[in-house]
Amino acid sequence: MTGLSEEGEPRTGLRVSDFDFELPTELIAQQPPAERGQSRMLVMNRATGAVRDSAFAEFPSLLNPGDLLVLNDTRVIPARLYARRTTVRNQPDGPQTLRAPSLRLLPGARVGNHDPQPASLQQPGAPGPGSPRTGLRPWGGGPDFRTWESTHPTGRIEVMLTEPAASEMLGAPSFPRSSAERVGNREPQSASGENLWRALVRPGRKVAIGEILVFPDPSGGLALEAEVLERGQFGERLLRFNPVDDFFAVLDRIGHVPLPPYIRREDEAADRERYQTVFSRERGSVAAPTAGLHFTPQILDALTIRDVEIARLTLHVGLGTFAPLRVERVDEVRLHRERYTLSASAAEAINRAVSEGRRIVAVGTTVVRTLEHCALQAQNRPLVPHSGETEIFISPGFQFRLVSGLLTNFHLPQSSLLMLVSGFAGREPVLAAYRHAVQQNYRFFSYGDCMFLA
Repeated sequence: MTGLSEEGEPRTGLRVSDFDFELPTELIAQQPPAERGQSRMLVMNRATGAVRDSAFAEFPSLLNPGDLLVLNDTRVIPARLYARRTTVRNQPDGPQTLRAPSLRLLPGARVGNHDPQPASLQQPGAPGPGSPRTGLRPWGGGPDFRTWESTHPTGRIEVMLTEPAASEMLGAPSFPRSSAERVGNREPQSASGENLWRALVRPGRKVAIGEILVFPDPSGGLALEAEVLERGQFGERLLRFNPVDDFFAVLDRIGHVPLPPYIRREDEAADRERYQTVFSRERGSVAAPTAGLHFTPQILDALTIRDVEIARLTLHVGLGTFAPLRVERVDEVRLHRERYTLSASAAEAINRAVSEGRRIVAVGTTVVRTLEHCALQAQNRPLVPHSGETEIFISPGFQFRLVSGLLTNFHLPQSSLLMLVSGFAGREPVLAAYRHAVQQNYRFFSYGDCMFLA
């Protein structure tokens, strides 16, 4: 049955399975190219569906003088952490005991109201390999945390921070009421954005509300401590961290690069730079806006020389990237909210491009979602600078108001991002382009090649 989306656009009755394609595992890029900017690029004519093989180095020549290129300047934080439990259930329904770690406290760390007691806490080991996604129902571009437990080392808890929850009031569930549990009868109170975080944990079934997780420093000291306040489905938790002098500095010291699990290796020192765009600035993402990974300072200079205007906005990639599409019909898809900021300079550049009839080219699906969300909110009025959240879902039938060109990586089968690209250029032409990319051995996903549609 065809209906209307929340944006008032017609739905097509498509199924999630209508966005499937065959992908050999060996085409999933495990490493970035030897040099940034050396990726291949598939160029697609949005009007005809025709494709041709190219290289990203050609990208500046495909833009016209006066085009507005919009980038996402979010910066990825080292969001994958490893913890130990200090509160452990003796039996499924039995009492809990407190296992207090013996740790050397680090400067600025405050560990709550219990004194360390003699015990042993081993430094967590290196992260284990991720799980290949081929053959599994995909999430919307990120890890499937249901596969974690099969590779989980005994006694270690893996925690993926997904977004700060500073706007939450403790005492009100952060997760849907139908699936959320929370700590008893707390009076609502505000919390610092660095203290309160939504997270995914594995193995989730072992981490209960009220438990204390401790996060060791590489030297063996206590770097962070967090209490589990709420419990959602599929490993979702709300954590409250004890204050430290500089939370993000601690993350930089103990955190791991949140590579998706289809990259079947441990994160390396080089990933700290390569899983970050050269124009990243505003920290807050737990996954990279991967279309931006291809750019180099030289490419940006070439765009400027060509008289291409460049604007930057911010969308922090959060839980929406990881959430699976647990429905069969496209019109049943609902995405998690993600935070964005449209600056005054970006709003002015976009408004000017619209009024002058110039083309707006989005670098990545995160930019598309932000621009089209803002356009819907503006209702044909000029955009104004602001910050907010978006849960916009774009699929075939969506009416694009701003974006007329898109640079994007290749996305997972049956994912919301593939649906967005299909909404931009048509499902059948896009799937045909993907089949061509497979035949021509393009590299897929985060560290893979890219596609330009205009």
